[in-house]
Amino acid sequence: MTKMTKIERLQAAINGEPVDRPPVALWRHFPGDDYRPGDLAAATVAFQRRYDFDFVKVTPASSFCVQDWGARDRWMGDKLEGTREYVHYPVLHPDDWRKLRPLDPAQGALGAQLQCLRLIADELGDDTPFIQTIFNPLSQAKNLVGKEQLLVHLRRHPDAVCAGLETITASTIRFIAAVREAGVAGVFYAVQHAQYDLLGEEEYALFGRPYDLRVLEAARGLWLNVLHLHGTDVMFDLLADYPVQVINWHDRETFPSLAEGQRRFGGAVCGGLQRWDVVVRGNPEQVREQAADAIAQTGGRRFILGTGCVTPIVAPTSNIRAARKAVVTEIQ
Repeated sequence: MTKMTKIERLQAAINGEPVDRPPVALWRHFPGDDYRPGDLAAATVAFQRRYDFDFVKVTPASSFCVQDWGARDRWMGDKLEGTREYVHYPVLHPDDWRKLRPLDPAQGALGAQLQCLRLIADELGDDTPFIQTIFNPLSQAKNLVGKEQLLVHLRRHPDAVCAGLETITASTIRFIAAVREAGVAGVFYAVQHAQYDLLGEEEYALFGRPYDLRVLEAARGLWLNVLHLHGTDVMFDLLADYPVQVINWHDRETFPSLAEGQRRFGGAVCGGLQRWDVVVRGNPEQVREQAADAIAQTGGRRFILGTGCVTPIVAPTSNIRAARKAVVTEIQ
């Protein structure tokens, strides 16, 4: 088969068509660099130039979308995923949800992230698609009040939380409109609460799904929208009808498997590599073996090789290189 471009390969994978090889993409945080848009852009581009993945997932700190409401976090140097610790939550009382106001995507931390995207676009050109991380409204709400308090507020003060979710949703939709203009191929839509150990399906149907669908409607027309289901015991079937082209989840750690997920979703599945036991603690041969198993599960179609979530910053270079090289065998 003739060698495909990255865009051709990804679009063929999404549509279930033959590919010259399965697409592959890993992504990571860049702690310290992610305080400044220029440094985050430079680190992201350097990572891509080193490994030449099929798409770039831009990974700012989770606070980028809530800083302008007063959330504060700090890189402490002790999180192996490269994430920061929140040190201040602006929602202290249930009534504070009603005080939130929609943000201007051109200002503050949102504006800085748009600057980062424009810098990345200039460096990557038209050959390498890139996507922006978008945390869903419920995930943003968690970072405004704290993980434990969010669940308390949801159950004791649902009307107040819903008022806040309305504002968060409106701001996110505005930001996606601005992101489109920066040249992204899609969004990486991170959902963190569709887990049975956090919420029931009825709760997620009330506090998650309606807002998710409104945000994803704003991303309609982009061709590489990726839904990320974070954590274990995820509500895969409840979200499998979301209007996205790709689903990514911790397939090596929780149900469903890649093969089962592919049967339940019409687009492409992304995963196959276990982050900690294989990509961090394993060796290149184990990475190659797990990649081969993922290709066998999916037949190499409607499949993108990746990790179930962000690649830890301590992953050995040799293992990342092995993941990239694991797909070089042509799939007819």
